[in-house]
Amino acid sequence: MRASFLGCPIDILTMAETIDLARKAMRDRRRLQHVALNVAKFVNMRSDPVLAADVANSDVVGIDGMGILWGARALGLPARSRVTGVDLLGELLAVCAQDRFRPYFLGATPAVLQKAAQRARDKHPSLVLAGLKDGYFTSEQESDVVRDIRSSGADCLFIGMPTPRKERFLAAHRDELGVSFIMGVGGAFDVLAGEVHRAPVQMQQFGLEWLYRVYQEPGRMWWRYTRTNTLFAGVLTQAVLRQALRRAFSEAQNALPRGTGRIGG
Repeated sequence: MRASFLGCPIDILTMAETIDLARKAMRDRRRLQHVALNVAKFVNMRSDPVLAADVANSDVVGIDGMGILWGARALGLPARSRVTGVDLLGELLAVCAQDRFRPYFLGATPAVLQKAAQRARDKHPSLVLAGLKDGYFTSEQESDVVRDIRSSGADCLFIGMPTPRKERFLAAHRDELGVSFIMGVGGAFDVLAGEVHRAPVQMQQFGLEWLYRVYQEPGRMWWRYTRTNTLFAGVLTQAVLRQALRRAFSEAQNALPRGTGRIGG
């Protein structure tokens, strides 16, 4: 189910439903682009037209962040659960191993990428990777990267490059890649490689993963999360208040005796 959340499209899907869509796209050789929406991406979309267009033009906009889930619920959308990018990556690697689909990993540092690939193979011995390419390539090398992805015959492409670089790469080359399922995975390769640890489950449930990331990387993450969380809270609060005022006004209008307020009534 597609809905509008503060002007941004979101797809209200479960993990199982998202996996089914990805599997069907790979099986039918039909392109499907997935975007995982979190608070930081939502806030950055408001000032980055390329990022906003990438999200709007994606086939599936999944609810990744707990803040997005809570915000959707606060506005009355029937969102039951989120589908985090790192969890979806893990599930889809299992699907690839089972169904013989071949993923391509793009992004991260060479060392992290190799380690992530090895750990994925260790967990899924039947997994065959179509290719690997780190994210440290120049704009002049982009055509070579696109050519390598296309010639690899990959069924799915997982991109671990930062926003907005990933979006700019896809905007320029999406139609040339020849890959059925495309998904940005953010920093999931670092998690897969064991270089970054996820927050404890209870912190995830209470929407405090951002705080755990700040704890792990305070210098890089403190300002990012302070800025985006504050801006998101402001936007959401205004929307909730507007919705409440509209509802109150509508109820007050409906409660008026028939003909009240009409000229000559």
